[in-house]
Amino acid sequence: MTATAAAPETSETPETPAVRRVPILRGYRFELVKLLTQWRVRVLIVACWLAPALFVAVVSQQASLPVDTLFGRWMHATGWAGPLVLLGFSGSWALPLLTSLIAGDVFASEDRLGTWRHLLVAVRSPRRIFVSKALSSLTVILVLVIGLVVSSTISGLLVVGNRQLIGLDGHLLSPGSAVGTVFLAWLCALAPTLALAAIGLLGSVALGRSPMGLLLPAVVALAMQIVQQLPVPVAFRLALPGYAFISWNGLFTSPAQLGPLLIGVIVSLVWALVATGLAYFLFVRRDFTNPTHDGSGRLALTAGLLPLVVLLGVTTAAVAPVTGFGSGIDQDKVQRAVAVEFAHLYRLQTKQLNRADVTEDQLQAGAECTKGGDQVAARGPGNDWRCVVSWHIPGVAAAGSAIYQLDINPLGRYVADGDGPKEVNGFFLVRTPSGDEPNPLWQFDGNIELLPVNPKG
Repeated sequence: MTATAAAPETSETPETPAVRRVPILRGYRFELVKLLTQWRVRVLIVACWLAPALFVAVVSQQASLPVDTLFGRWMHATGWAGPLVLLGFSGSWALPLLTSLIAGDVFASEDRLGTWRHLLVAVRSPRRIFVSKALSSLTVILVLVIGLVVSSTISGLLVVGNRQLIGLDGHLLSPGSAVGTVFLAWLCALAPTLALAAIGLLGSVALGRSPMGLLLPAVVALAMQIVQQLPVPVAFRLALPGYAFISWNGLFTSPAQLGPLLIGVIVSLVWALVATGLAYFLFVRRDFTNPTHDGSGRLALTAGLLPLVVLLGVTTAAVAPVTGFGSGIDQDKVQRAVAVEFAHLYRLQTKQLNRADVTEDQLQAGAECTKGGDQVAARGPGNDWRCVVSWHIPGVAAAGSAIYQLDINPLGRYVADGDGPKEVNGFFLVRTPSGDEPNPLWQFDGNIELLPVNPKG
């Protein structure tokens, strides 16, 4: 009787409920709401959606334009120059800062608040926490970038107008072509932005509440900018994840200089994947039972920094067969770039002065360029390049010639400054649909592709 009576009591013992992990979608929504409730993030969103419009509107109305920035000298001529000027600024400063403030703090904030145990009890999966935080920070960064693009574009078109854009080789882009090329340039800039965001995730995981984790993307971006201004081999230059912030200008030549851009985008995406993988590796192996754990300096060095240094060496070796180890700037490339751009701008000047139109084939423009007055080899960057451009006009026996002083930086960008004759490339105003503008042949920006170029291409 005793055994029989005891049996029902055992069978009625309640079972322990199964542990259910929070789905990634719910975790993503939770992390996204946490980010959007922070006053700092809200201020950034408002700034990215309003400040570019104000910047473009104010600068476009100034008499003095940012001519030291690509497309800055055309901000009076077309509204499409504004978002490109902002893209140049954003790649150097704004986007690295945004990735620092968002991705660089998404894990460290939990360390400062001491909320890891509560989050783990609620979600019950470090892997899902990592994915949710990474996706939410990426979403906010995309919202900020979209704000920069939309705000600057609308402001430029409203203030200046939907007009033709002059490319970096002097050819004209119609408004229809400009819209696609400008947005493609911003899209390519997302690749290095993702790389910096991944580095921010890695710093936030590896360094905990340390301020260095928050600043890591900005510090890395600044270091890359400094390196890019040095005379380093072109293979090393293209192996840095921030080169796509620079190589988008190749979209604005005809034909487009896609080689450096594709390499820059691929390298940036590889860096983004590797840095995110390292951050994930460190996060899932973290000891969350220790409330004083705040990242391991040794582990951050061996599993964080060292693999990225190795990756830099691997990417450099991978692109070296394509790029070589020189500067990528030589006499033939400079002469070809200057001659092509002069021919395009000469036709623009002819149209603005209401003269008879000529084609590039009829002009047969050519350039003879030297560096340092024939005292040094005609290759590499410098402000001592001198080019003599010659061309022919149908029906005129004598060839025309004009002199330009060139300042070429290590990135292949150059500024050509007219040095006579005055009636060709001197300073004088030309009437255009946007008002009186300087002679297009007086000063102009150009771009030299650093990769080997087929002369027939």
